[in-house]
Amino acid sequence: MRPTLISALLIALSSGLAGAQITADVLGDHSMSPASGAPITGTLGEPCMYCHAPHSGINGTPGVQDTPLWSQKLSSVQSYQMYSSSTMVNQTNSLPPLGSNSTLCLSCHDGTVAVGTTTPWGQVPMSSNLSGTPADLGTNLSSTHPFSFVTPLQAAPDLWPSMSANPPSTQDTTGAVRLINGNVECGSCHNPHVQNIDSSGDFLVIDNSQSALCLACHNGTMSGSGMGLNSSLARSGGSTSVAAGGPSSKETNRLRYWSASIHATADNRIASQVSTEVSLPAKALARPGALGPYTTLRINGCLSCHTTHNSAPKVLLRAIDDQTCLACHSGGTTVSPPAPDIAAEMMTPKISHTGKTATGITSHSASESALLNHNRHATCADCHNPHATRQVGLSFPDPPQIRVSQSGVDGISATDGHSVVSPAVNQYESCLRCHGTSAGKTNPQDLGYLPRRLVSGADPLDVLTQFGTTSTSKHPVMQVRSSPYPQPSLRPNMLDLDGTRPGRSMGSQILCTDCHNSDDNREFGGRGPNGPHGSKYAHLLERRYDMSQAPIPGQPITNLNTPPNLSTTGNYALCAKCHDLASIVSNASFSGHARHINDGFSCSVCHTAHGMGSHTALVSGERMVDFDTNVVAPNGRSPISYQRISNSCSLVCHGHAHGGSLPSAGPPSGPVRLTTH
Repeated sequence: MRPTLISALLIALSSGLAGAQITADVLGDHSMSPASGAPITGTLGEPCMYCHAPHSGINGTPGVQDTPLWSQKLSSVQSYQMYSSSTMVNQTNSLPPLGSNSTLCLSCHDGTVAVGTTTPWGQVPMSSNLSGTPADLGTNLSSTHPFSFVTPLQAAPDLWPSMSANPPSTQDTTGAVRLINGNVECGSCHNPHVQNIDSSGDFLVIDNSQSALCLACHNGTMSGSGMGLNSSLARSGGSTSVAAGGPSSKETNRLRYWSASIHATADNRIASQVSTEVSLPAKALARPGALGPYTTLRINGCLSCHTTHNSAPKVLLRAIDDQTCLACHSGGTTVSPPAPDIAAEMMTPKISHTGKTATGITSHSASESALLNHNRHATCADCHNPHATRQVGLSFPDPPQIRVSQSGVDGISATDGHSVVSPAVNQYESCLRCHGTSAGKTNPQDLGYLPRRLVSGADPLDVLTQFGTTSTSKHPVMQVRSSPYPQPSLRPNMLDLDGTRPGRSMGSQILCTDCHNSDDNREFGGRGPNGPHGSKYAHLLERRYDMSQAPIPGQPITNLNTPPNLSTTGNYALCAKCHDLASIVSNASFSGHARHINDGFSCSVCHTAHGMGSHTALVSGERMVDFDTNVVAPNGRSPISYQRISNSCSLVCHGHAHGGSLPSAGPPSGPVRLTTH
């Protein structure tokens, strides 16, 4: 029989393997005949015969499924280590049935059988011009997209309903992306006979630009049955609260906002074969490599962050946790125009929002509870949903609404501190995942000095009690401003970072990020990213806010110079963002302001920054007065106290005992030391 006839017969008989008709010699790297120019070649003249044999193949071998006249010896691996995840609904077979579609591919690609080890002809002499064997997947397939599931396939939130229908099918209208015997196999994504249907040269069955191949199985829209608990509300852009710990990632489609996300729509160009490695302390990429095969983020789609083979050991990411995000968000040249430089905000000398927990937990898991009981467990994916996040423009929704960069994230309800809001509507709901009722919170020294309040709840780091409905006075973060007392110092607009230009209107509510923000954020006139990724100021504050400290409570302040710089960019610049310091030192609201401020007493000595979470007869909680007992002490005659009605306090500060009534409101006694621009 002539070689050309042999080829024709083999092609016809093996067409079921790929599900695509071959119209030309397009085997590419799989054409291993001597003159093919492929990376690996052998001495057999017919390229088809390295995989197929017209006679004497492995068909009929006991325990082996019918195969397309297979010639390559099958692997004898007894068990593969397959991909697994806490979010998986369908489980994989650790040993795919011998002779099944995927085991044919693995007979070359698991590295246990030499290429050219044929059943009819024995070991064919082979030669290679490759350095190493990059196509070897090995027997540990935990970093490879899962395949060979236990059938029938079960419905999963992020899969199209057709995948678990009877009969099951994908959403690819061309029919090229198909289930093989009702299962996902290597041949569902790869056509071994045609290398360049897709420009990546990875033998894909269709062009995967804009994630067409991925979305044939995965539901990246708000339609279909994979939307989980909140389908009707999510469709209208709303949210709902569910029991603590939910909604489960096995019940909610985390991809449901993908089609409108910035990662699916951005036309930033991708540099070819740019390393994704970013140098950060105690972090390293598992596998530096190219940022996907296509030209832009929009066309690259899923592959900008995910890779289907040889991924980092989790969720098929190109790198470990935050390193995947920082591949683009590091001010480098991986994408053009460059994405906001988040890495610069997280590196010394700035204080980073990310960090290790006491137990060493630093990674995010899609299956973890929305209420995060891990101190300092902040990763990008805890605050952002990369499948839903949208680009921040020049305008913002009114506080307290969440910023579009956090679209699709879960939050915790301010009503009870435990119920999950999915997706979060208000920004503080996202913050309450860690800063509310969660357990294990601490204040690391690198965040800066933390006052010890005279009156405090059982958990002094629970901001919900400080901002909530039971708080007697607070900044209007979770509640609309409703103070019964005049606020003569309040500005109509917040000031930009330069302390001069008016920024956003004050409004009736403010955001957590109006105080906790990058020190160079774009919203208030800087050039850096918005949000509390990192800051050069303590507690991730947007601007300078010096806090008085005393070596012994009641003794003179030692850490601040007097008089302070009361300009809008000085010692108390954060307060000056919203409050006119000139009004404060004029004693318009309290007769003792000028005297105390010029003596080096910062706002933090007398006022709590968040709110008065509880109160006693000693401190009424009005005007957010709650003394820092690291700075003030009892006067020996009575406990520390303050009463607004009598305009009196009882305490010792700067070595001086206070115990009687203070002068009534009026002009300050002595010169007012006010530094202005």
